[in-house]
Amino acid sequence: MSRAMVPSQQKLAEKLTILNDRGRGMLTRIYNIKKMLTNTDSKPPFLSDKSLESAFKYLLKKFPNIDNHAGALQVINNIKQDVVKSLSLYYFTFVDIMDFKDHVVDLLTTIDACQVHMDITLNYDLTLNYLNLISTYVSIMILVSRVEDRRVVLSLYNVAYEYLHASSDPSFPRLGQMVIDYDIPLRKLSEEFVPHSRVLVPAIMSLHKIYPKRNLPADQMRATGFLSLLAEPPKIMNVPNTDMVQCEYLSVDAMERWIIFSMLLCHQYLQEAQLWDLWKTALQSGYIVQLCRDEVLHIHSYITSFFEGLKGHNMSKRITEVRDLQHQALQSAPGIHRERRKFLRSALKELALIYTDQPGLLGPKGLYVFQGLAVARDEIHWLLRHFDNPPSKRHNVKLSQEDFVDRQLPELLFNMEELKSLVRKYNQVVQRYYVQYLAGFDSVLLNQLIQNLAHCPEDESVILSSLYNTIAALSVKQVEANEVFDLRGIRLDWFRLQAYTGVSRAGLVLRDHQDLGKHLNMIIYHTKMVDYLDELLNETGDLSIYCFYTQIFEHQFKQCMEFPAQHRYSIVFPIICGHFMNATHELCPEERHSIGTTSVQYAHWFLKEMSDEVNQVITAICEEQCMLNYKLLPKHSAASILQSSNKHKKKQDKKKNQGPEEEKPGMESARKNRENFTRMDKLHMALTELCYAINYCNVIQVWEHGFVPREFFIQHLETRFNKALVGMMMYNPDTSEIAKPSELLSSVKAIMSVLQGLENYVQIDIARVFNSVLPQQTQATDSFNGEKTITANYTNWYLEVLLRRVTVNMGHIVYSPNHKAFVTVAQDNNSKENLYLAAEEYADLTELRALAELIGPYGMRYLGERLMGHVASQVEELKKLVIQNKEVLFNMRTSFDKPEVMRDLFRRLGNVDSVLMRMTIIGILLSYRSLAQEALLDVLEDRIPFLMASVQDLQHFVPNMKDTKYSNMKQQVVNEMASAAGLSCDIDPLLISALRSQKNVANESDYELACLLMVFVAVSIPTLAKKDFSVFKASLEGNLNNSHCLAKAVNQIAGALFTIHGPGDVSDRLQEFLALASSSLLRLGQSQEQDKETVRNRESVYILLDLIVQESPYLTMDLLESCFPYALLRNAYHTVYKASAVDN
Repeated sequence: MSRAMVPSQQKLAEKLTILNDRGRGMLTRIYNIKKMLTNTDSKPPFLSDKSLESAFKYLLKKFPNIDNHAGALQVINNIKQDVVKSLSLYYFTFVDIMDFKDHVVDLLTTIDACQVHMDITLNYDLTLNYLNLISTYVSIMILVSRVEDRRVVLSLYNVAYEYLHASSDPSFPRLGQMVIDYDIPLRKLSEEFVPHSRVLVPAIMSLHKIYPKRNLPADQMRATGFLSLLAEPPKIMNVPNTDMVQCEYLSVDAMERWIIFSMLLCHQYLQEAQLWDLWKTALQSGYIVQLCRDEVLHIHSYITSFFEGLKGHNMSKRITEVRDLQHQALQSAPGIHRERRKFLRSALKELALIYTDQPGLLGPKGLYVFQGLAVARDEIHWLLRHFDNPPSKRHNVKLSQEDFVDRQLPELLFNMEELKSLVRKYNQVVQRYYVQYLAGFDSVLLNQLIQNLAHCPEDESVILSSLYNTIAALSVKQVEANEVFDLRGIRLDWFRLQAYTGVSRAGLVLRDHQDLGKHLNMIIYHTKMVDYLDELLNETGDLSIYCFYTQIFEHQFKQCMEFPAQHRYSIVFPIICGHFMNATHELCPEERHSIGTTSVQYAHWFLKEMSDEVNQVITAICEEQCMLNYKLLPKHSAASILQSSNKHKKKQDKKKNQGPEEEKPGMESARKNRENFTRMDKLHMALTELCYAINYCNVIQVWEHGFVPREFFIQHLETRFNKALVGMMMYNPDTSEIAKPSELLSSVKAIMSVLQGLENYVQIDIARVFNSVLPQQTQATDSFNGEKTITANYTNWYLEVLLRRVTVNMGHIVYSPNHKAFVTVAQDNNSKENLYLAAEEYADLTELRALAELIGPYGMRYLGERLMGHVASQVEELKKLVIQNKEVLFNMRTSFDKPEVMRDLFRRLGNVDSVLMRMTIIGILLSYRSLAQEALLDVLEDRIPFLMASVQDLQHFVPNMKDTKYSNMKQQVVNEMASAAGLSCDIDPLLISALRSQKNVANESDYELACLLMVFVAVSIPTLAKKDFSVFKASLEGNLNNSHCLAKAVNQIAGALFTIHGPGDVSDRLQEFLALASSSLLRLGQSQEQDKETVRNRESVYILLDLIVQESPYLTMDLLESCFPYALLRNAYHTVYKASAVDN
């Protein structure tokens, strides 16, 4: 005796929920298997093994009845372990699909037996889940039939399994039969669905109330005020007037799939007018239907081939109709969807602007957000699948590219994200509104409707009472206390109630109480607005589909970056990467990593490209500003000065010689009208748009990563700024060309002013960029990529180019103390480069100040260390020369008061010119060092006056200590600090450290060598008198051969050597030097009569002695007077100044 079926015991709501979720998982798994078996890189290698081809042919031929003992299959025995291991995932996916199919068939049969009434506008959740399940089921079976090697994979696994376990897999016979039955899936499915049509057809028929209204062309949407808050201003605060609220944001794509698949399964019902209208509209809407992700059907061709295969049915009329609908879809659908996207761009933008200004409207008019998102998402899905799958050429239809290549699509995507961000930002506004709505209106009306029920069974009564009590208990205080709402129970109870009241013999028939059903649907929507907002946004606005159309995604991004009007919307692309993980399913965990990695890689690439684009615009603006700044340099004023000096010439001469007048700086800012867009205007416009994108959001969450667009931009900006700084030097090692420090500084300041202006466009701390990049340029190499910096290049150029030319070509470039510069006095015709180098344009105080400002104290210290390295190498060479003449010098040191002996000893002395030349080179290097130190001091006193005052105070008042050793150490530490700040010290600490590093501990004669070196220099000085270039030029206050630099060399070298080798002995040794030098020069005066050649520039050499004393902190004029008559010095100065005046 059969028992009546009790609906509550069938758990229809629970089964539909579970099977729908499982169906999505199965669809994802079969999709991945199809992709893996199609791709030669991912499919198991033995499936491509040529030696197994005969086995595969046998398996295909005999499938599913395979004899494992066949000779062709013995080769599989060798790889059985590998086969079972590699194919188990594939095989058991098919087994799971077979189980899923069985459960679906059971559930559909149960629903038929219960005679459930389906109506999308009444029992929304029940009908939605029912239609989704059928759609998923059909998609899975079609995908199964499209897996290429399914028969080989299943039979190969079974054979290997039998070899391993001596029996075949128990699921294989049924699995093989399923694969054969569903080889042409729709044929089998349409047979299956004959009994289900009694429930399915009314469910599809109910779509007639909503699908035509949702699938309107753009002009009708505009006419009806669709998505317009301002269409009826008096009703702007009213809740939208609809009794099927959840249908308003139902996916049109999903509805079209339901209609097409259901009508294919129940094609005999197409003669009914309403169903024919739905079928016709769905097939006119497009020619591609999505199965899963980017797996699609060319639906008209698929339907045609199915109808053609139906035997016993006269389907020729239907086939003709489908072909006509296909032609209409190809002709008109792209244009309709293009216009719809155009409408949505403006509609969503209007919504975003109004909600931004009045976020309170998100309460009553929140439905508009989800409607807009759902329609926009459907349009994007349509565009992607139709763009990626063009129609076959045999249709002879030329599609316009404009319908598919939408240059303004980023704006639509951006407006979608803007609406979603507004809902998330003001979620508490929405929660407050709907909590009050549920408690204050919905609960009251629900109570009235419950009271009006004539008869209500116990189960239904319990559910309704529970629903009422839950929503009536809601309070605004819960929102204010940030309480987490969980109203999922209400939604599941209503789903159960739909199942109980939808059966034919229910105690409470929902069809007879439509007001109750529609009000409960409204309540469910309101609960979702309280605790289900994020899920609702994902449901309506998810764009994870882009993960499977990456080429189109890239193309759209590149197009966006090429179209300046769309620049501000470019940020939407990395944001969409955050959607990709929504495409994953827990039944297919193995794809999470690959999809997550893809999302992170694309987000990184998009942000990198955006940052590069912004940096290119900034670079272009910087170049323009540098050019404008370059025009303002003092050297460009020469033309204006010349022009003003020629004003008094005749007008005729002016007319004859008049060329095109040069544009003066500042003229670029003069405008005749605002319509003329200059290049600078366009660049600033582009910068504004791109910075809007960079500044749009603080963090973009992608998978388990947080991307900060501003940080991306700052990193790229730092790298670009760092490159630009070195690039602006225009340093060419081959030709030894380099920009002047002052011009480089001017360009750097121009760039910095542009970068400071960036703070007006984007919220970044530009001082952080400067603090990160500029200090790098004070080191020899930067930390970005180890490239040479401004410091390294200028150090190299000054030491290896400028100072080398000064030292090698005597008489061409002179150090002038009164000009505080190296001055070019003659052109070097013998130079290999044959380039005229105006030394004063690179090595005067102004340029060195600019250099000090560019490379700072650290850079100047590096320059000093490298320079002192050169000095130390010269000192080493000098020591070698001293050792060669050690005996002679020792005798000269003790015989300086014996003129005849000294004369004889001097004749035996070798390498005199070499000693003087090396000492002069040292003097030139040290003169440059002192000039650089003076420039640094000027800069630091201007930049950090208070700190410099403290350093100077410390230097002047070093605390005294009783212990001399510690006192000297303290003095050295203070000198190190003072020297780094540009202050002059009696002995340069860098020179001491450079010479000390070359000290030979084993050699005990260092002190003696230092004494003899001073003797060597002292007795060699008179030989300068016979050199032509030793002449002293009063205008330069120096000798043409730079021998006046000997004064600095003697004092610094003596001070450093005796500080190292004989502390406290500097003064005595310099007095000895003065005695030797003065006696040698006095003998020069006595030889005047004998050899005029020898004393040609005697007065210039006398002055050198005075310079040595003036330069020295240890010698005084009194000492000089005791050794050398002041009258001779006075006469010498008189003679050289008089000669200079005559020359001038």
